[in-house]
Amino acid sequence: MSDWYMRMLVSAGIVLNWLASAPAHAGITIEVVDPIIVAHIDKTAQRMKVSVDGKPVHSWKVSTGTLGYSTPVGDYAPYRMHTMWRSRQYDDAPMPHAVFFYEGYAVHGTYSTGQLGRRASHGCIRLKPANAKKFFNLILKHGRARTKITISGG
Repeated sequence: MSDWYMRMLVSAGIVLNWLASAPAHAGITIEVVDPIIVAHIDKTAQRMKVSVDGKPVHSWKVSTGTLGYSTPVGDYAPYRMHTMWRSRQYDDAPMPHAVFFYEGYAVHGTYSTGQLGRRASHGCIRLKPANAKKFFNLILKHGRARTKITISGG
């Protein structure tokens, strides 16, 4: 095969990979068909309720975006997960059990647990580290494609 042909194949693969992941990165609201896990985040109540197969299993305090750092509202599906991520935007801040659902926004653990129950983040949804791990493991068990993250409230 010629070098030109190999470069074209590699370029096509990169483009196809980008297109396959574009909806989650582009911020398009994603509809999850027949979700097993539904995580509903209520920004007004600063609470996240998780159900599995329609049965409530968890209700946790969260912190969402503070003034000037809004948490997006809508329905999303996780597109990327990391057991430990560090924010490239906010001083390498640790984000344990990060579940990314829209652009750079994620549901993740925080070590600032005293702030849970009120707005305190730069837009992410913060949980106690143990709760973030439980949520993360639920998604690993049932799959990202069967997980719906719904965010509401003002």
